[in-house]
Amino acid sequence: MDTISIKIGERNFVLDREKAEAAQAGKSVINGRETMTFNLLPLKYTWAYTLYRTMKANHWEPEDVPMQKDIEQWRSDDALSEVDRWIIRMAIGYFSAAEGIVGDNILHVVREAVTASELKLVLGRHAHEENIHADSLLYMISSLGINPHECEAMFEDVPTIKRKNEFVTGNSYNLRRDIDLTDVKNKQMLAKNIFLFGQCMEGTQFYGLFGMVLSLYRQGKFPGIGQMFRYTLRDESNHIELFRQLFMELVDENPDIWTEGFKGELVDTMRQAVTLEKEFIKDCLPVAGVGLSAEEFMQYIDYIADRRLEGCGLLPLNPGVTNPLPWLAELMDMKKEQNFFEGRVTEYQKSSSLASVDDDEL
Repeated sequence: MDTISIKIGERNFVLDREKAEAAQAGKSVINGRETMTFNLLPLKYTWAYTLYRTMKANHWEPEDVPMQKDIEQWRSDDALSEVDRWIIRMAIGYFSAAEGIVGDNILHVVREAVTASELKLVLGRHAHEENIHADSLLYMISSLGINPHECEAMFEDVPTIKRKNEFVTGNSYNLRRDIDLTDVKNKQMLAKNIFLFGQCMEGTQFYGLFGMVLSLYRQGKFPGIGQMFRYTLRDESNHIELFRQLFMELVDENPDIWTEGFKGELVDTMRQAVTLEKEFIKDCLPVAGVGLSAEEFMQYIDYIADRRLEGCGLLPLNPGVTNPLPWLAELMDMKKEQNFFEGRVTEYQKSSSLASVDDDEL
């Protein structure tokens, strides 16, 4: 037996190296070693722990973002157009519910299904960041004096938003029970859920409104809200990568799910996501009203979607499509500003919190 003996005074402790190594080998994304303890060691998925630390270092608080300029603009009769106000109402209304859907799926579907402690750790951080995003939207509503029922009505009563909602929640409902994850079909259902929420919803369908809000920010409108959305987008880039890595690990450990039919199903799922997002943009977002080209904006959604597909080893829907809105990448590069917030936010800024999110991560 491979053991380590440690003598402390009169006591001798014998540690079984083979047992520790077996514990690590028993870790897997699903169907892994059962334990009642939340023991991270020995780490197997080091990328998950590294990502957790990056996400933790990026911590921010909504109340530390100055909103005075936004309030002045909102109260002014001349500073904003009705289109500007509509976009902000729509962004708050949609994301206040959508962030909750994402967080609920993390806690009650994905985190319940995975078995390795370091995966549960980083997913817990992901859920916490969804809470921060939801909190930031409440901060925006209270600062501007928007009727919260108005925002709720937007999410419930706009048909294209309801269809986006049903598109993602339909999958998660089927996983909210004690299912057999040794069954291939059930494993595929979970893999699809991870792909759907990470690459289709957060990775693609969030970007229509993100682009609209940042286009206003670029024009000097809503500097506080725009800054919070920039921080939210930085968080989202980590969320997308977390779910991409988790998806790839699940496929690698369960090659029986990676059939040509399943690959086609995932590509078709992204096709549906893109169609729903474009319908939403045409129905709800007056793109031309903020100086954007509708054709370029649609192309941007195609560009984002194909990068998500390729990142998961799947064929693109529009091979060769390029990014028509490079300024979005410029706004994502958070290293170019030194002090985003006034007050105590500097206490949170760790060495990695100003890490650049380049065009390859948009």
